[in-house]
Amino acid sequence: MHIASLNVGLPQEYVWNGKTVRTSIFKQPTSELVQVYTEHLANDGQADLHVHGGPDKAVYAYPQEHYAFWQEYLPAEKLVPGAFGENLTTVGLLEKDVRIGDLYQMGTAVLMAFQPRQPCFKLGIRLQDDSMVQRFEKSRRSGIYFRVQQEGVVQAGDVITLVQRSTYNVTIQDIVDNGSVETPDPHKIQEILDMPYLTVSWRKRFTLMLEGSR
Repeated sequence: MHIASLNVGLPQEYVWNGKTVRTSIFKQPTSELVQVYTEHLANDGQADLHVHGGPDKAVYAYPQEHYAFWQEYLPAEKLVPGAFGENLTTVGLLEKDVRIGDLYQMGTAVLMAFQPRQPCFKLGIRLQDDSMVQRFEKSRRSGIYFRVQQEGVVQAGDVITLVQRSTYNVTIQDIVDNGSVETPDPHKIQEILDMPYLTVSWRKRFTLMLEGSR
């Protein structure tokens, strides 16, 4: 596993559908060493901290493997590193294999896999297609948000090493796949709710699903 591309970007204003939007989804690859802080990367920022960034969404990774799937929907010139607003374009780090709470070393930083991504309308701005938000959700190719367990520096090409496996057998893909099913499996939902790492918003969603299945 390794970081194929390291992408950063600061907030900027962009006109979309006749409105000026402040966004930092236009990440650009860098070959430099980048400092990893508790809530963000150096030279990277979030325009709306109510829904982006913070310790639970400090670093966003998206598997390079998913880019092949998107070739059916997007032209090649849009499928460049950082196309989905990710900080890390990764190889070998797939949602189905990553447990919530897994710890990974990247460079000198240690990151904890924490939750999948739920896209907002700004993904449509980045890819020049408003339908991409709904399509992204339906694809169930969410990418992974990480918390920063240990600050450090990262660089494109760094090896990604699993340093501690979570004791909870719930993957990022489990959260995605069970978060919107019409007929939830109450046993799996309970297993998800038993994790201490679940965010407030996801806990609320799964609690309501569990109550509705009884």
